[in-house]
Amino acid sequence: MATKIRLQRHGRKNYPFYPIVIADSRAPRDGRFIERIGSYNPNTNPATITLNFDRALYWVSVGAEPTDTVRSILSREGVLLMHHLLGGVAKGAFDEAEAQRRFDAWKAKKDAQLAGVKTSEANRKATTAKERLEAEAAKNKAKAEEVAKKKAEAAAAAAAANAEATEAPAEDAEAPAAE
Repeated sequence: MATKIRLQRHGRKNYPFYPIVIADSRAPRDGRFIERIGSYNPNTNPATITLNFDRALYWVSVGAEPTDTVRSILSREGVLLMHHLLGGVAKGAFDEAEAQRRFDAWKAKKDAQLAGVKTSEANRKATTAKERLEAEAAKNKAKAEEVAKKKAEAAAAAAAANAEATEAPAEDAEAPAAE
């Protein structure tokens, strides 16, 4: 039986979520599978990957073929590197402790890169939020000044109308006395 490591599509329209499964190559994409070894969520930034490392390494070592996308996921998580290092141990190029040391060094570097991406993304979001807040404050200030100007004009017009109204009856009172 030819086994594949592939993604099953779940989730709603335009918002996919993918379980990573081991399946017979003849089974339908979202059909029967042998084992679920993780999940992949491309909707987050960076994409969220959960993976049972030991089971993925086992299935790669027994010959399960990953699809292209799953191959990149396994490479990103270090499964293919560990499989390669264990091949070197089997050939006698170095011992298992050296293989583990190399893998740990690679994993630390990879985790540092991922943390850098997450912090830069968080900083970018914070700066854009701050810029939007400042722009909104500037718009609100401009609107407040405009409203204050209109209120001042309306108050001045009302005061002028009030002054004319008080002057008009005084003139009317003087007119009958003159006759």
